[in-house]
Amino acid sequence: MIKPFRIDIPQADLDDLADRLSRTRWPNEVADAGWDYGFPLARLKELAEYWRTGYDWRAHEAELNELPHFTTEIDGQNIHFVHVRSPKPDALALILTHGWPGSFLEFLDVIEPLSRDFHLVIPSIPGYGFSGPTHERGWDVVRVARAWAELMRRLGYEHYGAQGGDFGAGISLALGAVAPEQVVGAHVNYLPTRPDPDAGVELSEVDEARLDKVRQLMANRPPYQALQALTPQTIGYALTDSPVGQLVWIAERFAHWTDPRSRISDDRMLTDISLYWLTATAASSARLHRDASRGRPLPCPVPVGVAVFAHDITQSVRPLAERLYDIRHWSEFERGGHFAAMEVPELLARDVRDFFLTRVEHGRRAATR
Repeated sequence: MIKPFRIDIPQADLDDLADRLSRTRWPNEVADAGWDYGFPLARLKELAEYWRTGYDWRAHEAELNELPHFTTEIDGQNIHFVHVRSPKPDALALILTHGWPGSFLEFLDVIEPLSRDFHLVIPSIPGYGFSGPTHERGWDVVRVARAWAELMRRLGYEHYGAQGGDFGAGISLALGAVAPEQVVGAHVNYLPTRPDPDAGVELSEVDEARLDKVRQLMANRPPYQALQALTPQTIGYALTDSPVGQLVWIAERFAHWTDPRSRISDDRMLTDISLYWLTATAASSARLHRDASRGRPLPCPVPVGVAVFAHDITQSVRPLAERLYDIRHWSEFERGGHFAAMEVPELLARDVRDFFLTRVEHGRRAATR
């Protein structure tokens, strides 16, 4: 059963958040620390005070409630999603999937341009936001993809495309693997390509430089990723109990992973962070890092489109990607970072439209590359 859903956070939860922020116990900081030791104290105090006294959740809640929200239960898990129909009745449907530390909010600015040509389904990954916490092991990207296939079946879509970044990219590719007869193509804006000395392909200097960046990331595993992949429950206690802990855990990612020329507003970022806090999904969202690292990716047989943004945390190398996927479309942008749908929505929306309207056809795969 699919049920309409309306966001209505109890006032007591908002009051509790403000009270906890007012009683924050701050650490000290060495003089002229900058970013050398982590997130700067002055900037975090500024964000926390704005979250407590200036940021208006109710205003953003009202704006979000202008969208058509729904929930359903799939595989024993509550699933929240936004469903926006195009004015074109026979439009192709797209399912758009966020990553961590994002949410369905990532796609707010691409809804209007994309819905001109596509029906849009924008779910919250199990364990995230209004889908609520997961309660059992095994919610990896393949299991999420199977849930998405069931969701699209319930909505009556026989053919559809998939798009995503971060975990959403892996889920979109897995969806192509578990439902190849329904998925006409997968467009991703995050596609890490690991070094492969046996690939037997010639790489340009640019590609070699990108691989060096990947090697560095592999050699120096980011602390957040290690903690969430190894002990998500442990870090979950701190993030669920301290709003400032939750704030800095995500704000640091936004600070490091965005293009300095396309910064995301504090209000948009705080709305995303508020979703994690108000739904108490810090631990369950972190578990995806652990479960995903233990699952094995499935071969994706559907056409793939790739958008590479210059300031993303890792870069894709096309000759290596083409050994693994049926790449039909490849775009590179000098602007934009990891949160492309929030940073440069116009670029991402145009690229998604170009891929699905020119590289794949409605209901069947295009033969042209």
